[in-house]
Amino acid sequence: MSNPWHQRILGLFTADLSRLWVACDPDGVLLDEKLLSELRTRGFEVMGYDDPFAFRAEFEERYRAAWDAGEPAPSPALIVHLRRDDANDLPWDILRNARPAVRLILAELFPRLAYSAVRQVEPELLTALFDAHQTELQSARGEGESRDFILEHVYQLTPRSIRTPVDFWREALRLHFANRALPEPFAEHVAAILRGKNLFVGQPLAEWLSSKSALLRVVQDAWYRYLEKLKLEGRRITEPDPPPLDASNAKTKIEIPFDHTDVRAIIDSMFLDGSLHPLAVSSVPASIPGWIRAGIVEDVWSQFALVDKSIDALAAAVPEADAPHKAWGDFAKRYGEMLSRVYDLPGKDGGEWLASIRERIKAIQALSDERLQAWVVARHYADLILQPATQSPVMVHHVPRFLRRRRNAGEARVALLVFDGLAFDQWVRIRERLVASGQSMAFDENTTFAWLPTVTSVSRQALFSGLKPREFDDSIDHTNKEEALWKAFWQNEGLAPNDVMYQRALRQVGQLDALQTEITDRNPKVLGLVIDEVDERLHKERNKQDVALWIGRWLETGFVDRLFAFLLAEGFSIYVTADHGNVDAVGVGRPNQGVIAETRGERVRVYRSESLRAESAVAYSGTIPLDIAGLPVNFMPLFAGGRSAFVPTGDQVVVHGGVSVEELIVPFVKVSGVSGEG
Repeated sequence: MSNPWHQRILGLFTADLSRLWVACDPDGVLLDEKLLSELRTRGFEVMGYDDPFAFRAEFEERYRAAWDAGEPAPSPALIVHLRRDDANDLPWDILRNARPAVRLILAELFPRLAYSAVRQVEPELLTALFDAHQTELQSARGEGESRDFILEHVYQLTPRSIRTPVDFWREALRLHFANRALPEPFAEHVAAILRGKNLFVGQPLAEWLSSKSALLRVVQDAWYRYLEKLKLEGRRITEPDPPPLDASNAKTKIEIPFDHTDVRAIIDSMFLDGSLHPLAVSSVPASIPGWIRAGIVEDVWSQFALVDKSIDALAAAVPEADAPHKAWGDFAKRYGEMLSRVYDLPGKDGGEWLASIRERIKAIQALSDERLQAWVVARHYADLILQPATQSPVMVHHVPRFLRRRRNAGEARVALLVFDGLAFDQWVRIRERLVASGQSMAFDENTTFAWLPTVTSVSRQALFSGLKPREFDDSIDHTNKEEALWKAFWQNEGLAPNDVMYQRALRQVGQLDALQTEITDRNPKVLGLVIDEVDERLHKERNKQDVALWIGRWLETGFVDRLFAFLLAEGFSIYVTADHGNVDAVGVGRPNQGVIAETRGERVRVYRSESLRAESAVAYSGTIPLDIAGLPVNFMPLFAGGRSAFVPTGDQVVVHGGVSVEELIVPFVKVSGVSGEG
């Protein structure tokens, strides 16, 4: 049964004979994934009205044509979702044929709380806020009181009860471990309260509370220095040595009470999920407390033991088939961190232990693939198209709009670096190289969803154009128009042609001189670069372990170090992502269908006829036909099942195109320079 908040919203959409509805929803209330799912079960589809031309084309093709012909439409009822509060912004024919507009205005739904505070709460958290609003509030609250109320009842944080550093670290770590970073206005509110108590004076508390990556940088450094005090010295894993302590960076040397029970329980879990990195030490005194061992690696066997425990934790964290997309994104990050650790294990020392680890990874892969596929079939993936690109792009075609927001927020120059084919575990290796290079960089790591099928011509073209694939049907089988689409997006945003740059096929150090000269001469405001070394290489290797080794050798050329250092020096905000990832797969045979299949990939084949796809699905058992929202109506993918590929039987390959965590969920990372941090 729906909860009271969902009942409140769903009650506005009654089951009657109306087939066209309008929702005025400036705050994105209706975009809660569980609400969208419940609406779907009641016969409603939600279509966003963001681009009038794209909306009109899709509406006419999928709904108006069916209604005019007296045929069934894709769903019994359509809700036109408008991110404004005035329905008159819609075309006249929509308003004439639709029911009176449903208004979803947070100020009206939460009348006893300040609207400026409520509008900062993520849609998926409004359920908890609505319950508290209905049961705990008797009178209206002002701005500050509203923030206090929301912090307590939504984020379970009561800043006025924080009195000591232990209290703060317990609450800050708990928030981020639960992936509940505070919206920036709430983080500023908490920081002001704590400054009033003379706690952490001069420290960037708001940044620590709103950014998990910022907090982890502080915690990681504090952990290494904590171990130094215990006479445990060793090699930092994936982290460089800090700069010398002097007057310019002394204030960042934060002490964290790791030995306090409330703190160390969370720290232990953060080492297991890959959020924090252990210290490699040569020996451990017998007097060292046992709980510290989660954050140290003494020898190769403790390295194996850490991976073993991490796999246990990861296996328990595989999202369910109805989980929200954020749960899948968090799992993809943890999974990528774990895979990278496994690839670093020494094969000659592992023996049976390494074989056991690999088998357990396969079990996690099989389970996550099964659940992710069910998640896509249940159309949760389709709901991602509607999600706003506010904090981070949910799908790759949201990236240009997100970068536009960042420019409007003051980032004058943005550089989008698309590593073609890069899975999250491979991003970990690039990140570690950048850190080890000695450059002071901060990484704000998120994930985004590629387009299905996860092939370059579909997903990378969507990434650069900001369009859904159905909107570039004429070029969906190649990337020749990619540069033109990228530049068209930004010119529509008011940038001059010379303000926008695009370059592809970058991979060698020798290319950087010409690239840097062109950037210096043209002085672009927006830069789009395609680095394709990973995608080129993965098709030549038999497994991802070998791909990891090759990436390591490629990174030693200095291409990545030099490119990032140059862009940061030129004042660019760097955003790193990929068009798709990749997986290990085993060949099940290459279908011999001539030109029947429009696209003949290694993990997917695309047909322009439903009857041909159905025949192929029967002929090749284990394949999976899926209808993906946002694709052209006559672009019908048939996916290879499990971790199989359409290559000669028994061949071991690294490929992409299918439905798996490694292929579908890719990194989206902001890289920025930092100074004065330890």
